[in-house]
Amino acid sequence: MLVPEGEALLNEPAWHLQRRGGEFSKTPVLEAAKHGKVLIAHLAGLDDREAAQAATGTEVAVPRSALPKRKADEYYWSELIGLKVTNRERDALGTVSGLLETGVHDVLVVKDGKIERLLPLVGAVVDAVDLEAGEIRVDWGSDW
Repeated sequence: MLVPEGEALLNEPAWHLQRRGGEFSKTPVLEAAKHGKVLIAHLAGLDDREAAQAATGTEVAVPRSALPKRKADEYYWSELIGLKVTNRERDALGTVSGLLETGVHDVLVVKDGKIERLLPLVGAVVDAVDLEAGEIRVDWGSDW
């Protein structure tokens, strides 16, 4: 199960914003709420539509210590990105480069050079996630 990292932002009085590759700057949150599957917020200095549009593409972060403690069988997306993916035969399938939210279940984006695989993040496919070893073991053929 994945923990929705974005919801941790709701409890933070300030967000760290990084605009187009610059440095992160701490910005006070005036209001924030969940609206469907997204978060909406009014941040200090972003007081009108033009300012908000200018902030499009801004990276938003909070310290990892601010994230809710997860259960043993839960993972944050950021913990999975960069992990090696191997199958039951110990064939290397690539590295997790991202995840996709599909509504039904999340999907691991696994890249190995020019090959990209989309693996459903479900128990029938994912055998084990070992954060310490930096590996996800899956039931997935290397020729699929």
